[in-house]
Amino acid sequence: MFDMRLSQERGAAHHGWLQSKHSFSFADYWDPKQVGFSDLLVINDDTVSPSKGFGTHPHRNMEIISYVLEGALEHKDSMGTGSVIIPGDIQLMSAGSGVAHSEFNHSAQENVHFLQIWIVPNKVNTTPGYQQINIAPEDKRGKLHLMISEQGGDKTIAVKQDIRIYAGLFNGDESAEFTIPEGRYVYLHVAKGSLLVNGQLFNTGDAARIREGGTLSFSGGDQAEILLFDMRPEERPSMA
Repeated sequence: MFDMRLSQERGAAHHGWLQSKHSFSFADYWDPKQVGFSDLLVINDDTVSPSKGFGTHPHRNMEIISYVLEGALEHKDSMGTGSVIIPGDIQLMSAGSGVAHSEFNHSAQENVHFLQIWIVPNKVNTTPGYQQINIAPEDKRGKLHLMISEQGGDKTIAVKQDIRIYAGLFNGDESAEFTIPEGRYVYLHVAKGSLLVNGQLFNTGDAARIREGGTLSFSGGDQAEILLFDMRPEERPSMA
């Protein structure tokens, strides 16, 4: 059922101030077998040194998500947005017709560890936009919380694509199930810790493509934090 990929199989980049692991082909890392999945193009697992970061640079026609695991990430953009993103926050910048932004470690003492996620939109050249909400741990504890969807909603932000992204926290005897909708693909990424998925052990950084329906059972977590992407049944992203 799983097309599993272990953490150590990911690409890696080491820039001194930035340590990055690439789930999919990105920048100097290229693997023709890892060019996104459905509408998911990028998951970069980034650790940035104190007071360092990505200087101002442009994007177009991409839905860019920041999910902070540890520390604090400072964001600024050409729309006039200025914010600090901490664990529990979910940030989405819709680049649309064009936006410039920077991301820096907000702390002068501690690293910031976050996931940078890119989703290919189903509409292009739209007005750029920015969304950020906080999702409390209890909303994710022992269950999957819908944090991003095309429609948005309560404690859920809207994305320009037919995709639903869930986050969950599992520890000890906490457990949950997810029934894969008919005709959908799922991508599972373990951001932190470890847990059993249908009895199979997943550790930090492990991931899986799932192309068949059925039920996913999550149990036996050890400080686990996971992301689950419910997506269109396409092998690779394509622009609208």
